Amino acid sequence: MGASSAHSSASNGHVAVSTVEKPLVFTQDAYRWNRGHYSRQRRFVDIWGFVLRLLGARWLYGKAWSYGGTITPEKQAARRRRLAVWIRQTLLELGPTFIKVGQLFSTRADIFPIEFVEELSKLQDRVPAFSYEQARQIIETDLGKPIQTLYRTFDPIPLAAASLGQVHRAQLHNGEEVVVKVQRPGLKALFTIDLSILKGIAHYFQNHPNWGKGRDWVGIYEECCRILWQEIDYLNEGRNADTFRRNFRQADWVNVPRVFWRFTSPRVLTLEYMPGIKISHYDALEAAGLDRKRLAQLGAQAYLHQLLGEGFFHADPHPGNIAVSLDGSLIFYDFGMMGQVQPVTRQRLMGTFVGVAQRNADQVMDSLIELGALAEVEDMSPVRRSIQYILDNFMDKPFEEQSIDAISDDLYAVAYDQPFRFPATFTFVMRAFSTLEGVGKGLDPEFNFMEAAKPFAAQLMNTGNSTDGTNSLLGEISRQAAQVSTSALGLPRRIEDTLDKLERGDIRVRVRSIETDRALRRISGVSMANNYAILVGAFTLSATGLLLSELAWLALLPGALALVTGIAFIRSVMKVNRADRLP
Repeated sequence: MGASSAHSSASNGHVAVSTVEKPLVFTQDAYRWNRGHYSRQRRFVDIWGFVLRLLGARWLYGKAWSYGGTITPEKQAARRRRLAVWIRQTLLELGPTFIKVGQLFSTRADIFPIEFVEELSKLQDRVPAFSYEQARQIIETDLGKPIQTLYRTFDPIPLAAASLGQVHRAQLHNGEEVVVKVQRPGLKALFTIDLSILKGIAHYFQNHPNWGKGRDWVGIYEECCRILWQEIDYLNEGRNADTFRRNFRQADWVNVPRVFWRFTSPRVLTLEYMPGIKISHYDALEAAGLDRKRLAQLGAQAYLHQLLGEGFFHADPHPGNIAVSLDGSLIFYDFGMMGQVQPVTRQRLMGTFVGVAQRNADQVMDSLIELGALAEVEDMSPVRRSIQYILDNFMDKPFEEQSIDAISDDLYAVAYDQPFRFPATFTFVMRAFSTLEGVGKGLDPEFNFMEAAKPFAAQLMNTGNSTDGTNSLLGEISRQAAQVSTSALGLPRRIEDTLDKLERGDIRVRVRSIETDRALRRISGVSMANNYAILVGAFTLSATGLLLSELAWLALLPGALALVTGIAFIRSVMKVNRADRLP
């Protein structure tokens, strides 16, 4: 397959040049939001209509009658899957803001069930293109010159369109082949309307007595706003591309398109035309004579280099954003969504890695609290047990047999309804690892990301340690001594703080006895049964007295009350009997 043939996928609104596919042709009026006229009232009705239907589905989720009389885990899982599909389709119909919010929420497994996370991760933003006249007007307005002055040739038919923009192929007057990404017209106006409505929804959830507990909905909204406004700033994407290319300047097996800054603005981005074979087009790679096993290893190596080198990594490395040149080097596209791992975060991660290696749930829990990935609550024992469960299950298999997909699924399953708060950086990394593992297995069925990561993990664990055994031993002793001395120096202060809290009455002692709890529950149940029995007797006597009097029709009311309390009495007795049978 020749290098001159290319397709540009604008997944997530950004450029991704790959192999031959026909230019995309879309219907201009396929979606109402694509017509360029945005009514706040209409958007308010559409958005709140979606939210209310979602809340209605949530209310029905726990009602047995909505399942035909009985609730089973299988029925609930099937309903969650159907609901997740409906959410994905509705977000696509609601337009660019919600497509991007859905993609961001696909990283928040601490908020949503795994079925929602998996379905939202499939959210594609291949949407109708806008007209060439609109694209030309944006280019000429932003760059201040007629399009024929800026470019020698400009293809009016877009190579691809996405929710945030579309991509055209062009040529500069000096002969350079480029691709030009143009932002969707009216996007800022649409974002402004939608985000103001979403702010009200976030405050509603935050103030809800049940859904607001343990969830920072306003913080999540603000994080989404920050990411969305950054993504539609093409100057920011251009800077990201330059930084990414500099970080790989010593690696001749990674290529990054150059940015032509003279032809770039906040709504227009001109990049070097760098065609290649899409990394998931396995037959084309075979036809080009490329080594698929080597490519799988290079993909893992490139991503680990990003994390462990500068800490600046590609947050969305799906197959549409990675291509392969004919010489076997990787080509990266789409730099609108990038992640940054700060040095202090990497230091804290070291504590997590050590705790995992030693199966020390307490150390892992403490380090996760420092990382901000875990909210400290009053009773941390359920969280500690969850972490210990994860450690025990992960350590059952050799490191090289672990699957990133399996690990992330288990983490997400445990994190849901627990005080875990996975930061966006963490979930971007996990999603990227999972995506790269899928791509690697497609290239090489025997590929294992954890095995490929082993030397890099060893490098991270040994960072700063001397290679000499004696020095390592002395270094470890000095670290242990420093830790002991720090604890010893801090002990008087901690004792003093504890005594102060004791004097103020701020210390609570939690003592839990299963037998005592069971006895108390039984006493409470027996007491309620006695109350119901007294009420049944009282209502029955009242009904009997009225029935024998001249006002017999009034006996219906105490009779009905006697029936209701009688049912409650029987249920209380059955509950006490069940509690007695428990081991």
